[in-house]
Amino acid sequence: MEPPVAELILLEFEKPLAELEKKIDQIRAQARNEGVDVTDQLVELEEKITHLRTNLFAKLTPFERLQVARHPQRPSALDYFQTVADEWLELRGDRAFADDPALVGGLARLEGGGVSFNVVVMGHQKGRDTKDNIKRNFGMPQPEGYRKALRLMQHADRFGLPILTFIDTPGAYPGVQAEERGQGEALARNIREMFHLSVPVVCTVIGEGGSGGALAVGVGNRVMMLENAVYSVIAPESCSSILWRDTKHSQEAANALKITARDLKRLGIIDEIIPEPLGGAHRSPVTMAQTLKAMLLRQLKELSTHAPEELRAQRYEKFRRMGAFMED
Repeated sequence: MEPPVAELILLEFEKPLAELEKKIDQIRAQARNEGVDVTDQLVELEEKITHLRTNLFAKLTPFERLQVARHPQRPSALDYFQTVADEWLELRGDRAFADDPALVGGLARLEGGGVSFNVVVMGHQKGRDTKDNIKRNFGMPQPEGYRKALRLMQHADRFGLPILTFIDTPGAYPGVQAEERGQGEALARNIREMFHLSVPVVCTVIGEGGSGGALAVGVGNRVMMLENAVYSVIAPESCSSILWRDTKHSQEAANALKITARDLKRLGIIDEIIPEPLGGAHRSPVTMAQTLKAMLLRQLKELSTHAPEELRAQRYEKFRRMGAFMED
């Protein structure tokens, strides 16, 4: 049973279902007030709306999936740290400049299926409201965020702890101050150093995976994506602005960029697609967390049998294969 949540925000393409959901809520309220049994009527309406939502989400366009990935109520990295991990302790700061709340991480323990793993976790963190989004820079880390991630990865490597990363960012922050503090160098160093890690690395795109800001914590032995997550070298809106000088072609750009989990699995960029509850992860966050935890434990159990040199070689070969093709 899911705990009560705030009223769900409907996306534009979901609005045709809103009237039916409103009718169900009205019938429930009337039944409570009048003590009337309307179970059969509710079951029929709920089956109808489930059928309609199933058909709707089976036919989502890439741009509509992008909207689901950006849903303001979608579970974040911190949500998963608290629900997937049996214990977790946040670690802050890059020991050089500052702490960046747009990228969070620390130590955690995962238990289940007769196994237990002590791990290091890290992930991009967007805000829940305007104030929190400003604090967390809308999930766009600055150099100190990526240097904090590197410090945590080096800690994991030193003590033999597997690494779990949770990707959800429009991209690394492109501001002047970030560039002055070495944003490009921080991203490049993380990517390079992740190839040298001697421990298992499992990366999961939980929402929006944008450009180098995502890849800087995305070099893993296993790369997974939630069903409605997206992963791209550039946001469709930015791509449209560059190619067509406006954002009116964002849907066309989303189609061309192949940003969905299904496309990326077919292209060999990711290894696993993690199914989401019908309507998206935000509709049943507890169920989503349980599914994600089972997948993470399975990957950790499998990767824990590999020697350090095998893990490094596997990671290198995996990324070397990306983009390779043969001409007839």
